[in-house]
Amino acid sequence: MPRLPLLLAACAILSTAPLARSAEPASKPNIIFLLADDLGYGDVGCYNPQSKIPTPNLDRLAAEGIRFTDAHAPDAVCTPTRYGILTGRYCFRSRLKSGVLAPWGAPLIEDRRLTVPAMLRMQGYTTACIGKWHLGFNWPTTDSEPPSSKDGIANINFAKPLEGGPIARGFDYFFGCDAPNFPPYCFIENDRTVGIPNEPAPMTKTGMNRPGPCVPNWKLVDILPTLARRAVRYIEETAKTGKPFFLYFPITSPHFPVVPAPEFKGKSAAGDFGDYVVQTDAVVGQVLDALQRAGVAEKTLIIFTSDNGPEVVEVDPGAYERIRLYGHRSMGDWRGVKRDAWEGGHRVAFLARWPGQIKPGSVSDETICHVDFMRTAAAITGAVVPPDAAEDSYNILPILTGQEHSKPLREATILHSANGKFALRQDDWVLIAAQTGDDNGPHGEPAWLKAERGYTANDLPGELFDLRVDPIERRNLYAEKPDIVQRLAALLAKYKSNGRSTPGPASSPTANLRPIHSIPTE
Repeated sequence: MPRLPLLLAACAILSTAPLARSAEPASKPNIIFLLADDLGYGDVGCYNPQSKIPTPNLDRLAAEGIRFTDAHAPDAVCTPTRYGILTGRYCFRSRLKSGVLAPWGAPLIEDRRLTVPAMLRMQGYTTACIGKWHLGFNWPTTDSEPPSSKDGIANINFAKPLEGGPIARGFDYFFGCDAPNFPPYCFIENDRTVGIPNEPAPMTKTGMNRPGPCVPNWKLVDILPTLARRAVRYIEETAKTGKPFFLYFPITSPHFPVVPAPEFKGKSAAGDFGDYVVQTDAVVGQVLDALQRAGVAEKTLIIFTSDNGPEVVEVDPGAYERIRLYGHRSMGDWRGVKRDAWEGGHRVAFLARWPGQIKPGSVSDETICHVDFMRTAAAITGAVVPPDAAEDSYNILPILTGQEHSKPLREATILHSANGKFALRQDDWVLIAAQTGDDNGPHGEPAWLKAERGYTANDLPGELFDLRVDPIERRNLYAEKPDIVQRLAALLAKYKSNGRSTPGPASSPTANLRPIHSIPTE
């Protein structure tokens, strides 16, 4: 490896803890991270025995691997969760303090920040992102003005490459879209649109609902099947090379627009949304089948989870109304939905299968967070993560492989709502540093649910719940347990001010920025 000394010397200049290769495992598994969009904890059969939606492939994944019951997205909306997965860092440390990137948003992952795919490329992996990006591009414009659209036509020069996207953040290949309900309405391959979006997209309540350009004959119902075919093809073709691969597969479902393909209509007892979840489950099945056909199922770690809880604003009926219409609880028995700081906003299904490493049928109640993926991937592949990277990521490999441990891996976990509210989880305690965990306003908890569960308005500055005895977060102990409130609030403040929630030196917002383009592949 003649480039290694030069690489280490360059990294030493850029960081006090250079990127390096450590002793490598005997063999490196392929890694697939499959991220559903707006899938609730209770939408998956193995998490909700009363679910009205069949999910045989996800149930199979749980039976053949491990099911986590206390897994959390770092945020209750999608963009910040995606940032956290790929950087091992909470998104509130970036420029995005609340909400998601708007259409035509600039890249959120900083230009030189170490990412999971960049790290894995250094370990000899081929890397691909297929699906929804929603982390921004540098959109070239025709008039030197900021990117925008008027009357359905954008000032974007689609003949030029889109910079700052997946292939500039460590991926060798990208195929997908920015977001299914955001312009431009087209696929993007690597750094170019597939076709030229030059027609105003027709605006509908249940379809494309943000003005902007689309390519001719763009059909929302075709997005998910196309992504699935691309992912299958990538698995089968890359497996032939013999090189380990990392596939980040952020699928677009069951996020709005809810557009199940005709063959899935009526396959659930929870309406179109339920049918779309059935189709989502079928995509998982296609991935599992592709691994088997390619002969690499036994040497592949596959992770499945969701970016946040179920939707109530854009979809109709939303998660609350589905309870009354179908008797289906997308959030399971938890309180809250997408955007909320309550459990249902961020507690999600998390399944992993790795034959020979993960015991089939395992169940873990360990508290984990999606930001843990980066240090876990490093531990699996032998990569060394500099102390100024992945500042909020813990290695959960010991939990995956069933190693004995006497205390929780994570000291505590920060959770974040759409409007920027903070919560801190430690052991069974969760502190919400706001008067309410609700972030859905008029679309929030309906009166009938409040009455059913005995929820009352909170007049205290925060909420404190003991999830061990009160999983539905009904009894606020904020006034009764001031010592616990003070302890958790102090820890939250420390995590925020130190720039990290893992052991190590305080980290600044620009720490670990190094030219990832110089990271070699094997």
